[in-house]
Amino acid sequence: MSTTLDPSTASGPHRDAGTGAPTRPPGRVWVLAGLGAGLAGIASVLASGMVDAVYDPANGGDAEAITDATAELVPQILTFHTATMVSCALLVVFAAGLHRHLQRRTHPDSIVPGVAAIGLVMVCVAQLLGAGLTTEFAFGLSDPDDVLVPETVVFFGHWIGTIPWLWGGIGLTALALASAALKQGAFSRWLGWTSLVLGGLTTVLLVSPLQYMAGMTGPIWLVVVSAALLRSVRRS
Repeated sequence: MSTTLDPSTASGPHRDAGTGAPTRPPGRVWVLAGLGAGLAGIASVLASGMVDAVYDPANGGDAEAITDATAELVPQILTFHTATMVSCALLVVFAAGLHRHLQRRTHPDSIVPGVAAIGLVMVCVAQLLGAGLTTEFAFGLSDPDDVLVPETVVFFGHWIGTIPWLWGGIGLTALALASAALKQGAFSRWLGWTSLVLGGLTTVLLVSPLQYMAGMTGPIWLVVVSAALLRSVRRS
């Protein structure tokens, strides 16, 4: 019977794969960034769901009624914007750290690090675009001169109820990490199976017409995996 070493439990000095020279132990700031991005992502999705005037049956497709109702939700809009952009910024740090981490733990010619990083960048782009209109409409809705055309507010409601929920790219990241864990022994098997299940579901949502529902699974995977990676980095 053969066994596979789980590098997440390995101890001793870190060494360069090419030269064998000692290197600095990996920091954990990038993992904390991933945990923060996941939590902020959950807050973003929840706050976005609170800006629901366009989906309220009571407004019945009435653009002016939707505008009036949305004007009362400016605090929720600002909360959504802040949480989304915090998550976006932290994801960039996590993407860079995870890419480096996977390079150290996978085969030299593996495409896993690249796929994992690109999946996270896809989410960053969706978040950046998803929150891109909030300043225009948050201030416009607060303007007593009613500078906004009601139909544009209807569009805005649908925009923030869809675009920032597009976490499907992180499904590719999760599947890449699952491959590293289950095929290359880079991480514990439970982490690999968790990534396979949540990543598979998120990727299915990515390619389906219900792609916005990935906003419900992607941030959860990120929180779970970041917490697990934080433990392994502490041990190393």
